[in-house]
Parts: sequence; C-alpha cells; structure tokens
Amino acid sequence: MTHAIGVDLGGTKTAAGVVSESGEVLMSDTIPTLNRTGGEAVLDATAALVSGLVERAADAGLTVSGVGVGSAGVIDAAAGTVVSATDAILGWTGTKLVAGLSARVGLPVRAVNDVHAHALGEAWLGAAAGTDSSLMVAFGTGVGGSFVLNGSPLLGHRFVGGHVGHFASPYAVVDGNPLPCVCGGFGHVEAVASGPAIHAAYLRFGGPASEAADTRGVFAIAQDNHDAGAGAAHGAVVAAARAAVGLGAKAAGQALGGLINILDPEVVVVSGGLADAGELWWTPMEAALRQELLAPLASVPVVRATLGNTAAVVGAAKLVLK
Repeated sequence: MTHAIGVDLGGTKTAAGVVSESGEVLMSDTIPTLNRTGGEAVLDATAALVSGLVERAADAGLTVSGVGVGSAGVIDAAAGTVVSATDAILGWTGTKLVAGLSARVGLPVRAVNDVHAHALGEAWLGAAAGTDSSLMVAFGTGVGGSFVLNGSPLLGHRFVGGHVGHFASPYAVVDGNPLPCVCGGFGHVEAVASGPAIHAAYLRFGGPASEAADTRGVFAIAQDNHDAGAGAAHGAVVAAARAAVGLGAKAAGQALGGLINILDPEVVVVSGGLADAGELWWTPMEAALRQELLAPLASVPVVRATLGNTAAVVGAAKLVLK
C-alpha cells in the first residue's frame, strides 16, 4: 500500500503525518515553525520533521512514496515556489519550496497553499466528502477559502485563487471610511470578519481592553448572561462584545452568500476558529448568508468542517496519493 506524508506548514507551527491511501493518519508530529530565521531554515526544520516520520514509517514496515505540503503564502504549484507571503514567516517569499524540500528528503514533493490543502482534505474525507464541488471558507486570524471542483482546488492562473477575504464588504466601513486590511487594501471582508477584526470592533464599540485582551475574550464576554443586577457598566461591556461578534458574523455571512451566488457549489464548508465558536457567531452568519442567496440556491447545505487540525495534513497528502 502506498503512503504519503502530508505537511501543514503554518506561521506558528508545522504539523505532518504519515497518511494511508484511505486517508488515515497513522502517525504524526508537530514542531514550531522557525518563522524568524528565513526560508532555508524553515526548509531544514521541515525536512527533519519529514525524515523523522519516514524513519518511523519504515520501522513500521511502511513505505512513503512522496510528500505533499500545504503552506502559508501564495504557492506557485507548478514551479513549487513561494510567490508571496506575509511577515508571519520572514524570508518565505521566493523560497524554492518543492525543490528545496525534495532535495533534502529525497522524495517527490508537491505543494499548494495551506487553505487549499485544508479544503482538499474536507472534500476528500470531511464535511464535503462525496461531492463534486465544494466551497470552503475559513474564518480565523484571517479569512481564506478554496473552491474544490472534481477533487482539485481551483488555484487560479497566478495561484492567488482562494483569497476570499480580499474583496469589498459594506460592513468594513467606519464613519464613511473603509477599514484598513492587512493586505494593504481597504474595506475588505477580512478587515471586518476575521477574529482580530472582531476584537478591534469591540474596542471601537467602547469595550475596554482590560476586559478582553483578544477575540477569545470578546466571545467570553458576549456569552455572559447579563442581568440588571450586574450593573450598567458591565452591561455596556457585554453589549459591545455582542455587537462586535454580530458585525463580524453578518459580514462573514454576506460575503459567503455572494460567493455562493457566483460559484454555485454543491456544499459550503465553514472552518476556522470563528466557525467553532458556537451559535453566537454561527446563527447570525448563516442568517446573513441565506438572505443574500439567489432563489435557486436557497437550500444549499452550509456545514461546519469536520476534520479539525488533520484536514490540511490529509489534503496535502492527497496531492501525492493516487
């Protein structure tokens, strides 16, 4: 039986696993990503991680035939290079990912963007299994997505396909001014619907930073069953948190609805930390999504991702598994 190693190379950690032809992760390991040390150091550490798993597989009588990588950044899947990347991994742009890793581990390597790998895993074995087309969008630190058609993610002519956080949202405006986005643009979906954007909205709505240092804190406050006895000041903090979550959820839902109108997927998979945050975010998100849909799309299934942290590893392995 053929086995492959799937690698999920992110800005803070790199996970990898030995994956069978049926998609079972047989063994796995995780290391911190050396994100301040440059592309070659990241490749060295990733190669060591992969080589360790190859040895463990050999000890178990398993043969690894190739390595698939889902990596942060815009990945030229044909040339195997990192076209562009944020400062989450310094010096990652321009790295010869496929050639460099293949030379280090002595195995064939294929690579795509990490969100494409995540979507491919969900399309193969997760929430979109058995479908011909699926749209997966992840809402977390950023907003990213992938449209998988007949088992292949739509990468785009310049491999930028899937950057669904970077089109205009009418919700990403304050006092008539579009909110700045991390990409350098203004008024984008990510500027209002990401996790950090929800925290920023909470602060704009008057929520004190001392009560919520991050997005998790905002959700914790928003879920508080406030009553009159708790005091007006606390009630105002709860109101700010709920308004921020509601704004981000509505913006996410409207953006998703627009994408569904354009792509007409068989199923929509929603992933990321916000999708796992509960009904406080999910209910207004789906309501805004449904309100946006054209009539023939009214019953499109919208479901949570199911593979969790293994999705990108499994999807990356699928790149080299027949």
